[in-house]
Amino acid sequence: MSTAGRAAADDEEELERLRTEVRGLRARARVRPLIAQAQGIVQERYALPDGESAFALMQRASQRYNVKLRTLAGVLVTVPRPDRPDTLWFPRRVRGPEPDLTFTRVHRSGSGSRGAVLNAVLSSTLAVVGTDMGNVQLMDRARGGLSIERHTGLTADFVDFFAHVGEEGTSCAQAARDVAQVTVRDVESDPVFTEPARRAILAAGSRACHSVPLTSASGLCVGMVSAHLERPLDGLTTAQTKFLDTVGGQAGRWLAWHDDTVVLDALEHLHALGSAGRGSRFRRS
Repeated sequence: MSTAGRAAADDEEELERLRTEVRGLRARARVRPLIAQAQGIVQERYALPDGESAFALMQRASQRYNVKLRTLAGVLVTVPRPDRPDTLWFPRRVRGPEPDLTFTRVHRSGSGSRGAVLNAVLSSTLAVVGTDMGNVQLMDRARGGLSIERHTGLTADFVDFFAHVGEEGTSCAQAARDVAQVTVRDVESDPVFTEPARRAILAAGSRACHSVPLTSASGLCVGMVSAHLERPLDGLTTAQTKFLDTVGGQAGRWLAWHDDTVVLDALEHLHALGSAGRGSRFRRS
């Protein structure tokens, strides 16, 4: 390789390193304010001496119930505070049975974490649509809109751009708003996208997409699974959309159950630890 060629290769490598660093900084910037807000609430509520102790309490609850720290923080900052420090946080909640998922058995195999279920939702959807590109988003309780939780086959720039989307300008936002499946047959011409969103999707090699809302028993959209294709899409068959309705409904009910049961169990555990150790110093595990 010539000197000029090596220099060009080095420049490209450095540019990609900088892009990766910027994406990482943006990802941390999206999460840190939420974690910090939750830390402040926990520190004040249990009279803890510092934010490190608050983080340690959150970490213990997160690890015990296999709930992501940012998921725990998002619920913590949005639910009403406990009535009293010496009682259960949610004394009147009703514990329902775990919903069944007919499209996967992962939740019955001992590895039924939320992540495992989301992976199953994504793989089942991609298999039906016939593609290897897609993502799962969940409703962001703290900010509103949708945040990416799982993805495959998509570029790092795509995931960075669509890490969080609002209520307008994308097909997944429309599907969440209408609580209905949305097919984009041709990304290049569909008016649902803002121009920046369209450019980001096309740059990732997606020419068509199909979004399926994940819905609770009451019909609320709690998340979204989207499949992206490298070619324009004529449409899906009735059998395909019916199966995807099943995936979306069952997954949505399971996610709502997980939020109302496992995540709240984690918060109850945090509350018990904080109440028992009020004013104490805690360390990370």
